[in-house]
Amino acid sequence: MPTSEEWLEVRAHLGEHRHALALKAAGEYPSLPKVAGTPLLTAAHWMPAAPIPLNDLSLSSQASPSFDIGQDSLLPEGFRSYSAAMAALAAPTVFQNRETYRLLGFTGKHLTFGIGSYFDGIDVGEACAHEFAARELGQTDSLRLRTSVGDPCDPARRPTNVAVSTLTIRDDPGGATFFLHWRDPKRVGHAGGLYQVLPVGVFQGSQDSDFSLWHCMIREFAEELLGMPEDQAVNPAFAHRLTSAARVSYLGMGVDPLTFATDMLTVAVIEAGTFDELFGDLVSHNEEGRVLAGIPFTAENIERFVHHEPTQAAGAALLSLAWQHREVLLCG
Repeated sequence: MPTSEEWLEVRAHLGEHRHALALKAAGEYPSLPKVAGTPLLTAAHWMPAAPIPLNDLSLSSQASPSFDIGQDSLLPEGFRSYSAAMAALAAPTVFQNRETYRLLGFTGKHLTFGIGSYFDGIDVGEACAHEFAARELGQTDSLRLRTSVGDPCDPARRPTNVAVSTLTIRDDPGGATFFLHWRDPKRVGHAGGLYQVLPVGVFQGSQDSDFSLWHCMIREFAEELLGMPEDQAVNPAFAHRLTSAARVSYLGMGVDPLTFATDMLTVAVIEAGTFDELFGDLVSHNEEGRVLAGIPFTAENIERFVHHEPTQAAGAALLSLAWQHREVLLCG
């Protein structure tokens, strides 16, 4: 059992070396497919041969199973969960245990969800990332917790929260551009210090969002691109206009090899004039980090952020897939 100081040392190492650790953790899964030449793990039935309109996916719900995955050996004395240790010793600015929709199954174009919580993912995925970092520092010689999870792409093995990661493309005849997010490690509990597409949000309900992937995405567009507070309802006129304007496609789903964060990979293409009307007040910073706006959608920039910058595995995979399917996505 580590001391609080030892736990914090590992936590700091994890925060400083997330990208390198994720690349190395992918090597723990030689038999699992990787998405588009990136470290993102996947299952064959999660990856369509071509983009699928988001509206073609269907959802249903059922009761969630319980899990008992022990973390005791990773925690300082007095803590019973990784999320409790984080909250007391290393809490980021945004760290709340909200109810989520937990992935239970995915067959064809149909997804089944149950009810879970945000800390479910922290208590398994972030704990496994901590264990991996502890081994790198020589504080443990085993990956007992990671081994107990087994295949991280099997939602029967662990509580699987799903984030909807969206690459937003402003479609201009003069050249398409896209947007990225640098996630501030002081403000977020997951993937701090990494680039990611935006918007991204854990699939969960809210006062203005029912059991709908698209409604969840609308909320994230308003929060991450316009800086709307999370507890504020989305303007219905904005939601209606965005729904009419965005061509939204599903490209696949994958699992981060370090943290087991599971992301649905989607692309939203919006005609330039309409984008400027909707997002004329685009923010440079939001509650989770800095917004990088108007990056040219070119082979050079895709190569840069997929292979040469510390980009979250899901973001790198989505950029690579979007470039592969650019003719379909941008044809309108």
